[in-house]
Amino acid sequence: MKTKLLALSTAALAQKVDRGPRLELALVEEFVRAGHVNLERTKELLGQQPGLLNAAWDWGGGDWETAIGGAGHMGRKDIAGFLLEQGARMDIFVAAMMGRLDVLRPTLAAFPALANSKGPHGITLMKHAKAGGEEAAAVVSFLESLSAAK
Repeated sequence: MKTKLLALSTAALAQKVDRGPRLELALVEEFVRAGHVNLERTKELLGQQPGLLNAAWDWGGGDWETAIGGAGHMGRKDIAGFLLEQGARMDIFVAAMMGRLDVLRPTLAAFPALANSKGPHGITLMKHAKAGGEEAAAVVSFLESLSAAK
């Protein structure tokens, strides 16, 4: 059964799907930078090119980041909220910043090692939670309790 599934997966990957041209690198970089600090520019760029929503910029050395990832460590709930409303991919770092203990608790229960994972630029889950301010205080307390349990 595994061999058959592997063969199907490999065949699916081998099919060339025309997704159109690659996004311009400068546009991806600008969108990711805007996602850190500028809601209006983020909206404007996404309006011009919807394909930017989940586009990732490679800062080098395996440090990939999306606009929502930038919003996450900058504490920009407004930008993250807008991007989520548009269908951006949620991750645990953004969930921590947004104070979403309902997302983090079951995720970390299922995968405890993720509590020590690092987001864009090597920024910890705890730093993302602290960037969320008062709304993420319960997440900070939860993460502190996990550290104490070790």
